[in-house]
Amino acid sequence: MLRKTEFYIDGKWTAPVAARELEVINPADEQPFAVISLGAQADVDKAVAAARRAFPAWSRTSREERVEALERLLEAYNARMDDMAQAISDEMGAPIKLATESQASVGAYHIKTFIRTLKNFVFEHPLDERNPNDRIVHEPIGVCGLITPWNWPMNQVTLKVVPAIAAGCTVVLKPSEIAPLSSIVFAEIVDAAGPAGRRVQHGQR
Repeated sequence: MLRKTEFYIDGKWTAPVAARELEVINPADEQPFAVISLGAQADVDKAVAAARRAFPAWSRTSREERVEALERLLEAYNARMDDMAQAISDEMGAPIKLATESQASVGAYHIKTFIRTLKNFVFEHPLDERNPNDRIVHEPIGVCGLITPWNWPMNQVTLKVVPAIAAGCTVVLKPSEIAPLSSIVFAEIVDAAGPAGRRVQHGQR
C-alpha cells in the first residue's frame, strides 16, 4: 500500500508531530490504496510559521521572477501529468481517460491562464478619472490558508494556490483527506519547480 505520511513544510518533507494515520479509499472498488497522515494544530502551526518566514522575501519578488516561477511550475506539472492523472483516478475512482483528459489537464490549463494574467496584470492604477492622484495598489496580503474539496481536486487546488503565489503570497494548503494524493503530487511538482517550492507550504489537518 502506498504510504504518504509526511507533510511538505518549509521546502522539505516532514514527519507529523504525532502519528495520526488514515487509509485512503478508492471509490471504484471501495478498497484502501494509500495511507496518509492527519495533521494536528502543531503541524498547522509549523506550516504557518514557515510560510510567514518565507513571505517577506517572496512578496518582494518582481513580476518577472514570479512569471518565471510559474513557468517552471507548468513545465514540472506537464512532466508529471501521468502521475497526476493516476493519483486522481485512484483517489476519486475516476476512469483514467477522464482523470487524464479532463481532471489532470485542467491544472495545466489554469497555470497557463494565470501566467498570462500575471504578465498583464496592472498592480497599481488611478482610482478613477476624477481622482487621478489617488491610487489603487494591489499588494501581497500575507499567508493564505487554502482549503480545497475532494471533487475535481486539481481544478480547485490550482485555482487557489497559483494566483496566491502569483500575487506574492505564501500558502498553506489543506486538501480533502478523502482525495489527498493529487495534492501530494502537486507538492512534489512545486518542489521540483525550484524556488517557489520553498515558499508554498502543504499540510493536511
